[in-house]
Amino acid sequence: MSDKDEAAENRLRKELPDELPAVAAQAEEKAAAETPAEDAPAAAEPELTGRQRLVQGIWPPRVTRAQLIVALLLFGLGFGLAVQVASNSDGDSALRGARQEDLVRILDELDDRTQRLEDEKQGLEKQRDELENSSDQAEEARKQTLEKERQLGILAGTVAAQGPGITVTIDDTKGTVKADMLLDAIQELRAAGAEAIQVNGVRVVAGSYLTDSGNSVSVDGNKINAPYRFKVIGKPQDLEPALNIPGGVVQTLEKEQATVTVERSSKIVVDALRAAKRPDYARSSSQ
Repeated sequence: MSDKDEAAENRLRKELPDELPAVAAQAEEKAAAETPAEDAPAAAEPELTGRQRLVQGIWPPRVTRAQLIVALLLFGLGFGLAVQVASNSDGDSALRGARQEDLVRILDELDDRTQRLEDEKQGLEKQRDELENSSDQAEEARKQTLEKERQLGILAGTVAAQGPGITVTIDDTKGTVKADMLLDAIQELRAAGAEAIQVNGVRVVAGSYLTDSGNSVSVDGNKINAPYRFKVIGKPQDLEPALNIPGGVVQTLEKEQATVTVERSSKIVVDALRAAKRPDYARSSSQ
């Protein structure tokens, strides 16, 4: 190696350590310039208030599958309870919405029923006293037996009957009146003291049954068609209000678009008869 070359090498060795920091600094500046702005530390976000943190915590709602199922079950349970309460309160709501005159009429009807039961009790006690005090108990017993036979014949439908009462006509042009509605009318009339009932030429007795038959109704297997005409023997002052109580027979039928008319009369004839039927198994315990 020549002296010239050695001098150049020594010069490079002396200058190299001084240049390295400068090169490193240039590399760092270049890397910083190429770094994306999004990699820079984010600016400090403003601090949220307590209300804002609460809103962020509850909205949007985060609903899990289990929470959704529980909510649906609770909704179904609440709906069922509401329907049950509404159905149970239908009868009470009719009375709560009734006028004072209707409530008074209902109370009068209850008083009349109580009075009828009391009169029946007194009549039975009178018969007992007559049997005990009659000089000819055998003759008195025969008279009472005949009278009882006539009464039972009226109830059983084996004899004709006449007396004061009402005529109820149900005109069903829409064909919406069903057997259960007519049965409700019969039950209400019986509860009001009806002693004999005839519907379109068919005698109604204790064992009568009503069924739907297409667009008409059958009573004990006898088909009857609208208009349905009831002939009822009893006290008119008790029978008519029993049908017109709020939520009663008349209102129910009118909701079905049927027309109901009630007429009082001093003489109602119930002449449809039933054949006397001997019980298959029951026998008098006195035999």
